[in-house]
Amino acid sequence: MICSCSGMPPGTDFDHCCRPALDGEIWPTTAEALMRSRYTAFVRKDENHLFRTWHARTRPTDLGVDEDTEWLGLEILDTSGGGVDDATGTVHFRARFRDHLGDHDLEENSSFVRRAGRWMYLEALEN
Repeated sequence: MICSCSGMPPGTDFDHCCRPALDGEIWPTTAEALMRSRYTAFVRKDENHLFRTWHARTRPTDLGVDEDTEWLGLEILDTSGGGVDDATGTVHFRARFRDHLGDHDLEENSSFVRRAGRWMYLEALEN
């Protein structure tokens, strides 16, 4: 089964892609890898992974996991910074989902920072 995030590299199965991050076995080493693991956590409704990867300063009480939302696909459009030696980074992505109102696209530039050596989701940037 290909990972929900489309795999990193493309086509990688869940056990060799996002599962180790969701299970807490590893911490993603790039902002893009963290973004992909967070998308997969939304697909799998894994609030624990979303909580621990969301910067405490910006983390809401409600993490936004909706049992009725079906996530349909992730496309990484661009990245800036966010590498293994960077302190900050952004990931521009498009995620497709379906809810009770129909099919939608969510496009966002996400900001990531390192905190205690680990990548954390900080916030959505205005386009």
